[in-house]
Amino acid sequence: MDPSRLLLFSLSLAFISPAFSDSLIRITPDRLSSFKLSRGDALYCESWRFTVETNDAGFWSYVPDRCLQYVKDYMTGERYRSDSEFVADDSLAYAKTVHIAGDGRDVWVFDIDETLLSNLPYYAVHGFGSEAFDEATFDEWVNLAEAPALPASLRLYRELERLGFTIVLLTGRSEDQRKITEKNLLYAGYINWERLILRGPADNGKPAIVYKSEKRRELEDEGYRIHGSSGDQWSDLMGFAIARRSFKLPNPMYFIA
Repeated sequence: MDPSRLLLFSLSLAFISPAFSDSLIRITPDRLSSFKLSRGDALYCESWRFTVETNDAGFWSYVPDRCLQYVKDYMTGERYRSDSEFVADDSLAYAKTVHIAGDGRDVWVFDIDETLLSNLPYYAVHGFGSEAFDEATFDEWVNLAEAPALPASLRLYRELERLGFTIVLLTGRSEDQRKITEKNLLYAGYINWERLILRGPADNGKPAIVYKSEKRRELEDEGYRIHGSSGDQWSDLMGFAIARRSFKLPNPMYFIA
């Protein structure tokens, strides 16, 4: 095993409690540094995260230097888990109000990265969003197919399946990553999706908001009814051919337009 692969694998284990399946992310804050933010930085970073999560900040490239510790603490602490659980609970409450026709056309659309799968072991090595994104090293991580499930999302996924929704996965990953993505999804506990949509050659270069809108429109043109959509980026949810209800998961590490 090469050194970079070994480091990522070791960090994956460090971030997952032995009491849980390796396919589920389980953050253990006591293993991290005990550095404390100043009151001023903590307040500033709370407000910064609010503006990026609500999309008031618009396009942004990096986590501010003074907020690196804040983002690390958030992503590896109870707040991120709690926020994710609230999103799943709200999603499920809405899903239970939907009439399922039983024709297989009632759809819920999921993004994958930071929605179904957590890349936190990768971002722990790469500054929790404070470093410029490097596609080559990220693809190396993706090729390990070891990204764990976000527990709240896995719970929601299974409940939606039980309710009778047809599950469609719509990701910005490329078509040549299909097999490794399927392998990772199965490893993390996701099964029985109807369709996995990835970027093909004709989609390269398109902003995510355009690419995902076009794919949703194609689903609608096929007669699917998109009741719900879950994603960690506003570009997963906005645009045209949007779901009747959209649910934004927390992610203060990066922004995709």
